[in-house]
Amino acid sequence: LKKPLGPPPPSYTCFHCRKPGCYIKNCPTKGDKNFESVPRIKKSTGIPRSFMVEVNDPNTKGAMLTNSGKYAIPIINAEAYARGKKEKPPFLPEEPSSSSSSPGDPIPDELLCLICKDLLTDAAVIPCCGNSYCDECIRTALLESEAHTCPLCHQTEISPDALIANKFLRQV
Repeated sequence: LKKPLGPPPPSYTCFHCRKPGCYIKNCPTKGDKNFESVPRIKKSTGIPRSFMVEVNDPNTKGAMLTNSGKYAIPIINAEAYARGKKEKPPFLPEEPSSSSSSPGDPIPDELLCLICKDLLTDAAVIPCCGNSYCDECIRTALLESEAHTCPLCHQTEISPDALIANKFLRQV
């Protein structure tokens, strides 16, 4: 069991009322609904002064107390607060860029996997017939077949380690 704590040391200040003489657990203002807690100000220890910008108002978002007793915020934060947050609404379709193809353009057959019929991801060439598949699709197909058979030319005993990365299709 914890021993009851005596009065706090003279250097201790309560984190609720910001006054010495009480712990936060036993603070007389703890249950008072009219009491507004003073916001806790962080100290700027560890941040070089050259990275800080002085502010006059301690209520400025992100304000910290410096060793000299003045308030400052990091330069990066000041720039970010000035720009504000820009968010895209989650349910609007993405704006098509000028370089991308329109949704009506079909994907060339060379870029489609022969197993999953989707766009090639991490294209790999199988050495027996030279066809390209998604790396994951062809490895799974080889491992699931009993004799490690190629899905197109049906050659057996093809090791997944023999697959070759198709660097050209991966770039495309």
